Amino acid sequence: MNNMNRSAARKLLAVFAHPDDETFICGWTLAKYAAEGADITLVSATRGEMGRRMGNPPYLNRETIAAAREHELREACDCLGIRELIFLDIRDKTVEFTDEESLTARIEDLIRDINPDAVLTFHERLGGHPDHCAIGKATKAAFRRAGRKDGLYYISFGDMMEVPERFGYTRSDIVKINVSEHLDAKLAAFRAHRCQSEIDEWVWLPDAEALARFGMHEYFIKTELAAPLVNDDDLFQSEDSSAIFAFES
Repeated sequence: MNNMNRSAARKLLAVFAHPDDETFICGWTLAKYAAEGADITLVSATRGEMGRRMGNPPYLNRETIAAAREHELREACDCLGIRELIFLDIRDKTVEFTDEESLTARIEDLIRDINPDAVLTFHERLGGHPDHCAIGKATKAAFRRAGRKDGLYYISFGDMMEVPERFGYTRSDIVKINVSEHLDAKLAAFRAHRCQSEIDEWVWLPDAEALARFGMHEYFIKTELAAPLVNDDDLFQSEDSSAIFAFES
């Protein structure tokens, strides 16, 4: 990409807790927008050093797993088209105990510096893992402190938001992205996270069989404070979806 196109590229900032969050939860969407020219920065709060999976059969330990997972994440970023990776160097499973003000300030600085058109993070209640919820809460606070309103989205797991009413949302709160053209990239990223995915036999089946396990959509939740969605099947929230890239939560 030349400098002129780089300066004009839409920017997406994804703020997650662990290596593999980006792939296992929303890898297709990241690959889709990277393929369309979006400039994607991924923030991982930790290096996943407390993960329970150590390869299959196990070949890592607490001394070696952090470096292995960092290497795997960099490979996954290449598969998905993520341009920049930033670690916050927080110990795995301690994000919820990190000073909230300091963490929020660090993320706010990133938002101001990168000036993204879209920010993705975890839902502070529906994130599942305590690290997920904590990084989501801090990102939401940082987004607001940076003076932003539109452009923040929560990621969601699988097809849980196919029926959003179960979680207190309506169809009008959800963006449903068709990612069927980017299944190969996500499978490659799954396989890049080898120490975490080796135990899942289906990941290593012949490509056609493994790809058949994937759904065709990923789902995102917009903020209740943001303007109504213009497009419920695209994260580009403008009448001309080629003009503006706006996520929310």
